[in-house]
Amino acid sequence: MITRRDFLKYTLKGAAGLAVPVAALEIAAPGKLFAGKYDPSGVRWVFLVDTLKCVGCGLCVKACKLENEIPYDANVTRTWVERYVLTKDGRVSADTPKGARDGFLTEKVELGQGKYRDIKKEEIEKAFFVPKLCNQCQNPPCVQVCPVGATYQTPDGVVLIDRKWCIGCGYCIMACPYGVRFFHPVYHVAEKCNFCYHRITKGMNTACVDACPFGARKIGNMKDPNDPVAKIIASERVGVLKEEYGTKPQVYYIGLSKEVR
Repeated sequence: MITRRDFLKYTLKGAAGLAVPVAALEIAAPGKLFAGKYDPSGVRWVFLVDTLKCVGCGLCVKACKLENEIPYDANVTRTWVERYVLTKDGRVSADTPKGARDGFLTEKVELGQGKYRDIKKEEIEKAFFVPKLCNQCQNPPCVQVCPVGATYQTPDGVVLIDRKWCIGCGYCIMACPYGVRFFHPVYHVAEKCNFCYHRITKGMNTACVDACPFGARKIGNMKDPNDPVAKIIASERVGVLKEEYGTKPQVYYIGLSKEVR
């Protein structure tokens, strides 16, 4: 049986709890909570794609879908591979059927809406494959336009999306100049590549890097001068996509052709 003294004690404790300053009850934005115990100091994640090694097999796309809860049969994916075919008459054709999830099963170039372009081998000047993914921009426009802070940038450079905060407005999708964002077909929130952040912060490779049998994809730390990826970016000829936009993308390409859009 509770005594009068105990009743007053518990009542005062409850009142003290209600007197907590409003600032202490402020809801923390995802950007303040992202890292847990992971210490990002001295890390800037960068990605390196060697187009000279990519054969368009699609194993990276398969691995990404399975790792990151993207429905296998949905026509969206966090990473994809584009095929470029340049003919001797100066025409450039490009396609990525199902994001190249199954590779490229025909020599015909898909034009969309069930239409194809049949290009004869003797007409081809050059053909190559280009993997694409979120560029984890140093100056990300998607972060700037998100009205609720669901899209945010971590101190180690990776742009993440908090599914619980995203309201599905689509501003970030429209702001991305690389077309890497889409609506998740199940969760109905903004979605994109996040460099497999749950893996790389534990010392693992991304799913796509592990899946590539030809070493066309690599991830590294640009702040580590001994990192193999950082050494290549610092010393060899590499390119980025749409440099003119000023977003400072952190996905670098070896053998990037001027025809790539």
